[in-house]
Amino acid sequence: MTDKPINIHQMLKQALAAQMEMGVSEMVLPALEPVGIVPQLEANAIAEQIIQNQEISMAAKKYEKVSQSVIPLVQEASYGSTEEHYQAIHDCQKCPLGSTRTNFVYGVGNPQADLMFIGEAPGAEEDRQGKPFVGRAGKLLDQILAAIELTRDEVYICNILKCRPPGNRDPQPDEMAQCFPYLREQVRIIRPKLICALGRIAAQALLQTGTPLGKLRNSWHEYEGVPLWVTYHPAALLRFQAYKRDTWEDMKILKARYDELK
Repeated sequence: MTDKPINIHQMLKQALAAQMEMGVSEMVLPALEPVGIVPQLEANAIAEQIIQNQEISMAAKKYEKVSQSVIPLVQEASYGSTEEHYQAIHDCQKCPLGSTRTNFVYGVGNPQADLMFIGEAPGAEEDRQGKPFVGRAGKLLDQILAAIELTRDEVYICNILKCRPPGNRDPQPDEMAQCFPYLREQVRIIRPKLICALGRIAAQALLQTGTPLGKLRNSWHEYEGVPLWVTYHPAALLRFQAYKRDTWEDMKILKARYDELK
């Protein structure tokens, strides 16, 4: 039996994309045969090695703990409740997304939650139902919460953008600039004791940085005086299975901090 010709680019596409997500700017690969055709086994081995190197690198980092004396310093809210705030902003037309949305996606969960999860933007199912994280990624988030013995009713879940970007593209800077004050007010109304940023875009927006996700993970940060933890967006776990183990480690640390505060 002979090996079938394959496209090495196609074979390594996901592994390389994973490295870029982690903020790695360059990598060294084994030299390939000049004919451009490699055996299936060799291609698999190269892809696996890239992912393993990423996992080893991440596992080697030490978790940096936030001081136990940190007290949330969230400023006073302008609105008395999330419902009052929602009624004031749900007809927003400040950016073009207001004219393309089906529903304004505000947030769900406990308005007095100690833990707040923040993603980037609604997807197609969220736009249809008017609730955040109800599609495939949302179902995975529910499973993650269950694994750390929490439910949607105990936490609060929202996004930076309240309207779905067409085609689920990344939020644009001007869109986030218009919508971010709404998120800031949500944080001030809820006054969480911990925030978990889901994914690169949410983390970078909250921390006002361009630092890659891989360098933001494994360290505690702050948003308006509230300890902030960064992990992968559930949608990334659906694309890259290798992220699940790291996410589980992230969630264990987040839950330990949550239990200490409780």
